[in-house]
This record gives sequence, structure tokens and C-alpha cells, in this order.
Amino acid sequence: MLYGGDYNPEQWPREVWEEDLRLMAQAQINIVTLNVFNWAALQPDEETYDFSKLDAVMELVRTNGMKVCLATSTGAHPAWMAKRYPDILRTEKDGRKRKFGGRHNSCPNSLTYRKYAPKLAAELAKRYQDYENIAAWHVSNEYGGECYCENCEKAFRVWLKQKYKTIEEVNRSFYTAFWGHTFYDWDEIVLPDLLSEHFIDDTGRERTMFQGISLDYKRFFSDSLLECFRLEYDAIKRYTPDVPVTTNLMAVYKGLDYQKWARSMDFVSWDNYPAPDAHPSAVAFCHDLMRGLDGQKPFVLMEQTPSVTNWLPYSRLKRPGEMRLLSWQAVAHGADAVQFFQIRRSIGACEKYHGAVIDHAGHADTRVFRETAQLGRELEQVGGLFLDGRTPAKAALLFDWDNWWAVEYSAGPSVRIKYLDAVLDYYQAAYALHVPMDIISTQDALEPYQAVITPLLYMVKRGYEKKLQDYVRQGGNLVVSYFSGIVDEHDLVDTGGYPGRMRDLLGIWVEECDALPQGEQNAFSCFGRRHPADLLCDLTHLEGARALGAYEEDFYAGMPAVTVHTYGEGNAYYVGTRSDQEFYRMFLERVFSQAGIQPLHRAPSGVEVCVRENAGGTYLFLLNHTEETKTVLLEREYEELLEGRTYRRQEEIVLERKGVRLLRAVE
Repeated sequence: MLYGGDYNPEQWPREVWEEDLRLMAQAQINIVTLNVFNWAALQPDEETYDFSKLDAVMELVRTNGMKVCLATSTGAHPAWMAKRYPDILRTEKDGRKRKFGGRHNSCPNSLTYRKYAPKLAAELAKRYQDYENIAAWHVSNEYGGECYCENCEKAFRVWLKQKYKTIEEVNRSFYTAFWGHTFYDWDEIVLPDLLSEHFIDDTGRERTMFQGISLDYKRFFSDSLLECFRLEYDAIKRYTPDVPVTTNLMAVYKGLDYQKWARSMDFVSWDNYPAPDAHPSAVAFCHDLMRGLDGQKPFVLMEQTPSVTNWLPYSRLKRPGEMRLLSWQAVAHGADAVQFFQIRRSIGACEKYHGAVIDHAGHADTRVFRETAQLGRELEQVGGLFLDGRTPAKAALLFDWDNWWAVEYSAGPSVRIKYLDAVLDYYQAAYALHVPMDIISTQDALEPYQAVITPLLYMVKRGYEKKLQDYVRQGGNLVVSYFSGIVDEHDLVDTGGYPGRMRDLLGIWVEECDALPQGEQNAFSCFGRRHPADLLCDLTHLEGARALGAYEEDFYAGMPAVTVHTYGEGNAYYVGTRSDQEFYRMFLERVFSQAGIQPLHRAPSGVEVCVRENAGGTYLFLLNHTEETKTVLLEREYEELLEGRTYRRQEEIVLERKGVRLLRAVE
């Protein structure tokens, strides 16, 4: 298993490099990511390339027997390029043109950027194509941000023309008959920003007056950055066709449709920087989301901090054992490599207090280095046992960037609706039940799963309702949440009653939606208990479904809050309000039982259970996220991989605080 991280030798004199390589070897590090932000040093002008320092580093790493993840450096352009070619600079939503500075600072629709970025990638690939120790290519870095310049506006018009073909179809899709916005020519279309359709409301939230065009601009900009990635990808592949290419993603980053991006990447990699108070299930969800981007294949943990994340409001240290626990959690959910940002701590600028394997002290006698070395020894000990291991999930949760964008651009019914909140409501409940879930897209098959959950399926793309109908008809179990089935892919309402084209499948008609202000709640009874009804309450009529729970208060008391509809051989559930974790756990426990889905393993609260399977066997991960010692009663015979001991069925295994146990099932 590859183990390493970002190394920035260009920030250090050459005499430091040898010592760094010695310390890396001591920590069992076997791969370094080089050249992430080095464009200015590599290219001092339009025609000149200077690879002398990078040559020296590459040779030193190779002679020390380490692998390289070689980056293209295109995450931040040089100052001279911004001065000579200002079209490369981004423009903010309010029309302000940026100056040189920061990173993510290039307009993806700048002809300058599209010329020089892939050219640099090609020069690097050509120069180092014979280096057998290059394990992967790392294009740019953490793509993100937005631009609203004239180049983007012109490119947006081209994108719209390719998508809609005619101006009449644009008008239909954007509903431009509203407020007299009809377009008669393509160059009348302006991009949606704070100078056109967007505004800031009284809560400080950015909103739009025309959801269709704003939604398409999200899609367009994600595509624009993806085109830039593809330009570099293609340039690299001309010289190193067999070396895989990736870029580091940022988990639940709203700006880019990662499901679409993953189809252009050779493997998925991402950067894990949870807040100190993040619930372990939220971190687990991010891993599962990344695994799901590429058909549930393993991924690479490209970055994490070994100790402290310095850009959070408070730079709280990871406690002893926490970095190890989070690293093994990543492996448990599908990581086939573990890496850090960074190897040596910088001495200047905005990341000088961000954690590193080698601290400012510059030696191995630190808590962080000792923990890093311990993890390195453990990874060395297990070797390749987990590689290409898959998660045996029988339940799936739908995640869709289009829905995320659309539901939070919606003109109502509540500013409190948050897509991620709705997704995590269900994910956290399944996590607590120790039932693994694959995170899937609208393009993924549903047939492999015994239960599928679709939180906030506000937008139902044309044809997807038939996919859901076929799944349930053939015996599947589907869960749909409140505010679902409302619009099509253009954010145009499906008339005829909510939930639109899913009405027959769910066996209900939602007449109205009551948006509850912060602090107000209704309630409903279900499974013999009373549960809170928060955020939205759908006023639902039964059309073949039966009620599992009904509201208790207000003028719609007695109307269904939770329903189930037998459809063909399967069941379609509708949860017409938001509730608490007690409800979601009870509800999913019954849905999973009905679907024949059992927990991976019984374990006490605070202990995470994961399984990976490959040709070598079945591996059980027990992760104690608490500050207390926990015990787990094993349900079969296992071999503990780090200590080499065999545990019998019904024997207890002890997990110390933040403890990890790696077990292989004995057949």
C-alpha cells in the first residue's frame, strides 16, 4: 500500500533534501507527490522551461527507491502570465476583475490558460516519460472556484447552443416568458451573476430569479474546468499512456459535478480535512461518496493532515491516535493509499502552521512523527492485503449534484432546506445500524441493491421515474423523502400534482407543503412512538398507499406523514417531513428488515464496523471513535492482523480509546 504525501523541495535548500528522504524512509513512506505548485519556477517566460531543480529532486527520489505522484503545477499560474495576458484572471460575481494572487486563480475559458497549462503538462510528460517510478500523474490541484468574465459568458453561449440547438428551446427551458425575459438572439444571453439574475437576500443567502439559467451555469462551469483537466490529461497520455492520471477532489464540494468528473479520471483521489467536531459518520460518508464516483472502486486518500488543519477557525490538534484512526477509517471504506499534506512544514505564507510529518523542529523526535512512523509500520505489515477490496453493500443512497444545485436555488418553500442535511439524515441512521451503503448516481444500476434511498429527489430527470418504477416493480424497496418529484431537469414544475411523475409509484398525492419556521415543529406517531415533524410537512392524500404515521397537530392533523405503497413485487416508502435520528434509525431498521438486509456486525455505540472483500478474503475493521474502552463480541472466528492472534467465535475483543482492530475472517 502506498504511503506518503505532498513534498515541496522547491521551498527548501538542497542540503535539506537528503535529510528529508532519510526521515521519510524512517517513517516507511514510499511515495511523494511532487511539483504541485511549481509553475512559476518551471516556466519563467512563454518559451523557456527550466527543469533543473525538478530533475535533481526526481533523481534523488528515484535513487532512494521511492515512487512519485507527479503533479503538473497548473493550480496557480505565474505572475508574469497574469501581467502579460490578463484574460487569464478571473472575474467575481459582482463584476470585479481579480489581480494576480492566491490559487484557483485561472479562468478555465481563458485561451491563454488553455494554451499554456496543457503545454506544460506535455513538457513534463515528455521529459519524465522514462522514469519507471512514476506511479501516477496529479493534474492541477483541488479544482474549484468560479469566474464570471466575458470569456466565460461567450463560452456559456456556445455551451447553451450545443445543448439546446435553438433559441426557442432555451426560452422554453429557462421559462423566459416570465418577466419578459424572452431571447431572440444568442448574444442577448448574459451569464447569471450579481449584475443580472442573482441577489443577496435578508439572510445573506445568494439567490436567483431564474433558476434554469443559474442551474445551467453551474453545469457549464463544472464542464469548463473538466475540459481543462481533459486537455492536460490528453497531453500527458501522449507520452505516458500507461501511467494513471487523477486530480484531488474535495468530497462534498458543491461547485463541481464529481460524478461526471470521475468518468474522465483513471482513479479517484480526494483530500480529507474534517473539522475537529465532525461526526465520524460524516467522514465515512465522504469516503463512501468518493468510492461511489467510479463504480464502487477503491480510491486514494491524496491528502490529510497528520496533526492540525490551520485554515479552520481554531487549529485544534488531532489527539493521540486520532490520525491513525482516521487513516484506517479511510482504508476501511475503500482507500488503497494513504497520503498527507504535507511532508515538511513550510516556514512562510498561509500554510506555515498546517501540520506536517516533519515539523519545524526538523527531526524525528516529535509525537506526530512517531505516530506517522507507527502507521507506516502497520501499513507495511498488512502489505497489499486490502488492495482492490470492495464493500459488500446491499443498500444504496442516491446523491446527485444537479439536485443539490437545484434544490438550494429553489425559490421556496424554505431557506432551511439543505441537500446535505437530508442525505446525512439517512446515511447517519444506516451508519448507526452498521449497514453499509453505496453512494450512487442517477446513471448507476439499481438492481444490485435490496433497498435504495433517494433523499430530496426534488428534480426527477426525464426517464428516471421509469428506472425507479422498474426497480420497485421487480421487488426493490425504495425510500423517497419530502419535497421530491417536483421539477424536471430544467427546474420546471411537473404539473398534475406532486410528486409529479412518481405519483403512481408512491401511491400518493401531495396537495400542499407547509414550511415551518426555525423553532416550530409538528409531530407524528409512527412505530408506536411520537416523533418530531420539522422543516416541511407535506399534506398528503392516499392513492393506493397506506399510512404508517400521521400528523398530530394543526389543521392537517390526521393526514399521512409516512406512507408505504406496494408496487409490483416491491415497496415504495414516502417520508413527507423531516424528523430526528431516532425516527430514521427505527424507520430504516424496518425497511432493511423488510428488504432482508442485516447489519455487518453488532457493536456498541461509537464503534464503527466496516468490511472489505477481495480475492484474499473478508476483512473486518473495528474502529473506536470514542474516548472509552469498548468491547465487541465476535460473531465468527477471526485472525487479528496486527497482533497475529486468532479470536474464536463469541470471544470478546477489546478496543482501547481511538483504537483500531483489523481482522481477517477465518474460513
